[in-house]
Amino acid sequence: MTDPLLSRRALVRYGAYGAGAAALGGVAAGWDRLTAADIPGRDDGSLVIATLGSAHDAKAQRALREGFREVHPDIKLRINAVQAYDWSDFFSKILTQIAAGTAPDVVYVATEGVQLFAQRLGVPFDKWVKRDAAELREYFDDVHPSLVESMMYEGSLYQLPVEFNAADMYLNTRRIRDAGADFPDADWTRDEFTALLRAMKRTSGDGFTPYFWSNRLWGGVVPWLFANGTNVLAESKAPGGDWLWRTFYPEAERHGRGGGYRWTTPVADSDRVAEVYDYLASLVKDGLCTRPEGGDGRNLVGAFSSGRVGATPAGGFWAGGLHLAGMKPTDYDVQYFPRWRTRRHQFGAAGYAVLRTSKKQEEAWEFVKYAIRKDTLTKLFVANQTTPARRSMVDEARYRKTGPAHWKTFYDTLDTIASTGPIPAPPQVNEVEQLLIKHTGSALASPGAVRPALRRLQGDLEKAMEREI
Repeated sequence: MTDPLLSRRALVRYGAYGAGAAALGGVAAGWDRLTAADIPGRDDGSLVIATLGSAHDAKAQRALREGFREVHPDIKLRINAVQAYDWSDFFSKILTQIAAGTAPDVVYVATEGVQLFAQRLGVPFDKWVKRDAAELREYFDDVHPSLVESMMYEGSLYQLPVEFNAADMYLNTRRIRDAGADFPDADWTRDEFTALLRAMKRTSGDGFTPYFWSNRLWGGVVPWLFANGTNVLAESKAPGGDWLWRTFYPEAERHGRGGGYRWTTPVADSDRVAEVYDYLASLVKDGLCTRPEGGDGRNLVGAFSSGRVGATPAGGFWAGGLHLAGMKPTDYDVQYFPRWRTRRHQFGAAGYAVLRTSKKQEEAWEFVKYAIRKDTLTKLFVANQTTPARRSMVDEARYRKTGPAHWKTFYDTLDTIASTGPIPAPPQVNEVEQLLIKHTGSALASPGAVRPALRRLQGDLEKAMEREI
């Protein structure tokens, strides 16, 4: 798969990642020379940008198009907002487009897909970043190195982060006041968290859930794994990247940096992982949280804003969501995730990747540079639907209307907690996520189910990590 123009048959083999691409197998076998790109009028010469449908609203998309046209009037731009349920569904649909011969030039990719795209589909930015270092210096000065490192793969940089969300703990301050409790300190512990849940439960009626979390890769069980100093996959860093760190970051900030993360050997049956599941099982048993539900957490906004949930892990994106749900800034707040063995937090980031199949790679790079500009991001992220990757944009003015009071927590999760890192997302991320969701649900479904479920998770992860994408 080193050919820059990847064959449709080869992409169909990625169907293990997305059902959509797999479904094209029978069709592609009979139509090797005819693709959707051959339909008259389909290719108008535009630079095509594919984004997750919910990433930017219509106003933001228009601002992106019009702003880019002012800077590059010679480059026609088309933004395709792909409607998808979550990132896995989005990536599946992008693979389907590529297999059908209608590949976009640039794709908006979150942490969940960084390594998948880098390994098989993306173009490294190294040559462009070196060439345009003077122009990019202001950007790197404004972006935390952990976000940049999360978008490297095997020593090369494949994306420039424009947004991120760390899993901090949102708290319903009305419920805390009703319980006669104080808002927790920044260095609060897991035991203090448990005590707060008990206090809220004692002073709340039926239908109230002290702690609610969604069963998924981001913000599910993983924040607790990180807090306990463990993970479901062994974590290390690839060598390389010195050229980037030495060029853009002072020695103190580049210490310990590498060429991107590696997630390899499954460790799901380890004692520390079992400790996490045992703790969550105890919360379920004591009625302090429900069994985890699947989905992306959108149903949580209504439950939290109406006072039916006391605490939940979420990122900066919730500030905008709770405001739209009618919640006052004084009715909720955010604090770091509770400390256990460590204070480590997890995050997910997103940025634009350029595809190898693109015939407009130089134009695509110009779009990437435009997309990371502060004035561009200011227009895109008006509603606090995410946390901007640029530190200078996370300020008091941004959260004055929406809250929360402890808005500094969002970026301080990177600046203050040096060990904060990305969710485990190897190229086999789709299988990893689905297995984690499946076995987490079964582990907490009944008493005594934790260790049998983790043994099954371990075995299935071993098979998944051995499988070629």
